[in-house]
Amino acid sequence: MNQIQNILVIGFVWPEPNSSAAGTRMEQLLILFKQWGWKVTFATPAMESDFMIDLAAIGVEKKAIKLNCSSFDEFVQELNPTMVFFDRFLMEEQFGWRVAEFCPNALRILDTIDLHCLRLSRQKAFKENRKFEFQDLLTEEISKREIASILRCDLSIMVSEVEMDLLQNTFKIDSVLLYYLPLFLDPISKEESDNWLPFEERKDFIFIGNFVHEPNWNAVQYLNETIWPLIRKEMPEANLLVYGAYPSQKVLQLHQPKKGFHILGRAENAQEVVSKARVVLAPLRFGAGIKGKLLEAMQCGTPSVTTSIGAESMNGDHPWNGFITDNPNEFAAKAISLYNDKTIWNSAQINGITIIEKRYLKSDFVNDFKEVICNLEANLNQHRLKNFMGSVLQHQSLQSSKYMSKWIEEKNK
Repeated sequence: MNQIQNILVIGFVWPEPNSSAAGTRMEQLLILFKQWGWKVTFATPAMESDFMIDLAAIGVEKKAIKLNCSSFDEFVQELNPTMVFFDRFLMEEQFGWRVAEFCPNALRILDTIDLHCLRLSRQKAFKENRKFEFQDLLTEEISKREIASILRCDLSIMVSEVEMDLLQNTFKIDSVLLYYLPLFLDPISKEESDNWLPFEERKDFIFIGNFVHEPNWNAVQYLNETIWPLIRKEMPEANLLVYGAYPSQKVLQLHQPKKGFHILGRAENAQEVVSKARVVLAPLRFGAGIKGKLLEAMQCGTPSVTTSIGAESMNGDHPWNGFITDNPNEFAAKAISLYNDKTIWNSAQINGITIIEKRYLKSDFVNDFKEVICNLEANLNQHRLKNFMGSVLQHQSLQSSKYMSKWIEEKNK
């Protein structure tokens, strides 16, 4: 069986592991591909940022590409990748048809990060003050676009078992087109956990999350307006430290030190600030995927209080490292008891270690993932013959996207 040697990753943005779980995810995959001895090129139409990782330091070549420009066609033909990895369906929409036309034998893999249609449908239901139903997804334009993208690809990687089930049962996607690969971690050694700050040496509640991501901004508003006043009423000296990359002016305006509500912007080292805090608060009211901030809390030995959306697909049948509740009064009460009761806190910390060991160990996933990729490459034609709807959509999108893109390119000239 031939090993895949030459990979092109097309990213929505340059990876920023210290800004978001999506950045962490991309860094993990790039390092993994390099560990397997594969040649990796990362390309994106996004602007470079001050916080992107140094790709050269991990042996990854980088390339700036343009939207709606035939220069990509020449680039991809010359690179001639054996696999093209799309980071989010938006990149597959933009470049998938070009890859299909100029590198038809390249394996096409989509990393969904989270199901955008699920996150945005939940957000819409929340804004309309009604209960989200899975049927909502069937009428949304973004669902049609995202599902079409999944069907056009040879494999889509999912981080959430709930989303795996949703795709198979609601959208009737064949399971051979889907692969479960959560964020993966090394085990927490005894030496690491022994070095965690103990209960007595920790202080403050903490929230951490990228503010470009709407669920995070909404959670901070919810904390500010509803949950924090309930906690502060019982604990008048308590402080909540709110960290997050890219805070807007409306976020910064919530900074109220006298009320113990501190907006602190980007954390230089997210793990460091989470490791010093006593309790993570994550009252997410909509969203999708799995939450990097809550996994990071477990890695730091920091218990958390979150919602059913926050914990979705994360702990399986294992007890949470803290509490899960959607009721604001109960949320505040659980946060207070977790903060003040050492026995509850220590027990929650152990639960976090168990969740990591049972559900997120790198060693449980990476060998099988490599085998799946290699088997797909070896049997690509047969695999594609079984995905007739995907080939229909590929044909249609190739025609429509191609001519729309060429029209835009001409217009831009």
